[in-house]
Amino acid sequence: MNASTKLQHESDQNNELDYDLDPAYIPSDDEEFMSEKQLRFFELQLLKWRNDILEESRGTLNQLQDGPIREPDLNDRASSETDWGIELRTRDRQRKLIAKIDAALRRIKEGEYGYCQVTGEPISLARLRARPIATMTLEAQERHERQERVSRDD
Repeated sequence: MNASTKLQHESDQNNELDYDLDPAYIPSDDEEFMSEKQLRFFELQLLKWRNDILEESRGTLNQLQDGPIREPDLNDRASSETDWGIELRTRDRQRKLIAKIDAALRRIKEGEYGYCQVTGEPISLARLRARPIATMTLEAQERHERQERVSRDD
């Protein structure tokens, strides 16, 4: 399946999932945690985020294929090359983000989404809305970061 076909398939999936979800819907703590409606909300959010990133990367790829930098002035050329370096690093970070988005989509399908991978406790809806790829509760994430800092300092 090529990239264009894959994106159309994901777009079709978005439309299928979107059929009964009110666009103004926001998951609430009053509902059953990770109900079908909440899972559908986060799945749509993740798919849209993923598609936006892929669309941006296509634009970068098209610009790269337009040819080499042809700035007559050495300073302009150096500036353009620096800009491209930053753009390519951004795309690399986004490539890694897509892997995390795909992992979150996999967790939705496997019924593990929304639960901390360390403690098994539910991750707050506010945290998931802010960072839908979150794999840990805020407390577990803070503990993890503190341990990383201690390890790095040693």
